[in-house]
Amino acid sequence: MKIIGIDPGYGILGWSVIEDSIKLYDYGTIETPPGMPIDERLFIIYTELNSILQKYQPDSAAIEKLFFAKNTNTVMDVMKAIGVVLLLFRIYGVPFREYTPLQIKQALTGYGRADKKQMQFVIQKIFNLKECPKPDDAADAAAIAACHALAGDKLFMRR
Repeated sequence: MKIIGIDPGYGILGWSVIEDSIKLYDYGTIETPPGMPIDERLFIIYTELNSILQKYQPDSAAIEKLFFAKNTNTVMDVMKAIGVVLLLFRIYGVPFREYTPLQIKQALTGYGRADKKQMQFVIQKIFNLKECPKPDDAADAAAIAACHALAGDKLFMRR
């Protein structure tokens, strides 16, 4: 099963494509310039993610669930980017599941408060990589996809 993982954002959106939680096909980021109007940034995200979905044709998807921060303007713009991602999942018929950072860390390390270095170490080991994917947003997307693969069908069916 091919899974796409998404670390949402409108400045940097991380993505990864894995298969059966052991093979990391590809990963990267979609970046938009600061100061660009939000509608243009969302169009870039739409266009680039559309190409990625066409290329890899994932069977399912996982996205990190947004938790609210102090800056409501930033949260609102990230939610707009998530809306674009979910729209593309719908267009391509890709079922998805959302995971909180705590769930992702718990699934991969057994500890819900694992730090960034611990998570990167686990990603490197799971996918048998010489080094962790860069930038961090791409590594986070790989962790999200791996969490989804490890969750199995029972959790996936309850979205």
